[in-house]
Amino acid sequence: MMTDTELRVKGAQILAQHLGDIEMERFIALIQREPFDYTRWRQAIESDLSIEDISAEAMELRCKNRTDAAILTIDKVSE
Repeated sequence: MMTDTELRVKGAQILAQHLGDIEMERFIALIQREPFDYTRWRQAIESDLSIEDISAEAMELRCKNRTDAAILTIDKVSE
């Protein structure tokens, strides 16, 4: 089993190799910016879903997360 540091280094190397440095940075920023369920994402990619279906599901989840965050913000302001 790899240490956390080894895993980060290897992951960055793989991403850079396959995406290039700039796209790797964008990917990492996207992952950190929004709530993200990697396991569910991978399962969707490995399923028989079309890219359009995967995109639609991702957009629905993104809208739901934004709506939930907005409701939490409104609730805090109302208190």
